[in-house]
Amino acid sequence: MIERVARGTAIACVVIATAFTLWRGALAGVAVVGGGALVGLVFWAIKGTVDGLILSLPRHSGGAARVMQGEAAAAGQFRRKSTGFSLVKFFTRHAIVALAAYGMMVRLHLDPLGLLAGVSSLGVAVGVEALRDLRWRRFL
Repeated sequence: MIERVARGTAIACVVIATAFTLWRGALAGVAVVGGGALVGLVFWAIKGTVDGLILSLPRHSGGAARVMQGEAAAAGQFRRKSTGFSLVKFFTRHAIVALAAYGMMVRLHLDPLGLLAGVSSLGVAVGVEALRDLRWRRFL
């Protein structure tokens, strides 16, 4: 499901960038792509933090966590990290995203409305996925 949301976010970002390019020019389309890159960084940060927290759960926890721990241990990726380190890493990544957004708006002079439209592509993708799931649940 996460892969579908990521793919939907990329598709929504391209569609929004195309619409912005036709409406306001090429630089606005670049701003939308920049916003899509920002939301990609945020998505990566959240996914990494959640994966790290799930892997740090004790072995006797829920079934899904045990499956993920088993897959990670089989791949040689099982490392025990502290929860505090995961949270510091999470907030550090978001500080980097904030600096990137500042750089895009102030230094590159990208359109803030385009950046906002690019960042909202994640919301569009999640909304489409929710509607898709709701539509199929009615017929089951």
